Amino acid sequence: MKISMAILGVIAHVREKAVALVKVINRLFRTSQGRSGADAEEWIAEFERLSGSGHSDGWRFDRDEIHQRR
Repeated sequence: MKISMAILGVIAHVREKAVALVKVINRLFRTSQGRSGADAEEWIAEFERLSGSGHSDGWRFDRDEIHQRR
């Protein structure tokens, strides 16, 4: 019986958090809809300007090397 009550308490807490999260997501979505197309074009141009500008000096990503324990 006590376990059931504890589970119900956890579920109620998760529901409260989910409702709050949905409200935040909805607010962010509404504010992003108000942005003009020019803003989006500026963001894309800035992204393209910054993309690919790094210098790796020939280093390539190697998943196995990164996950080796030392």
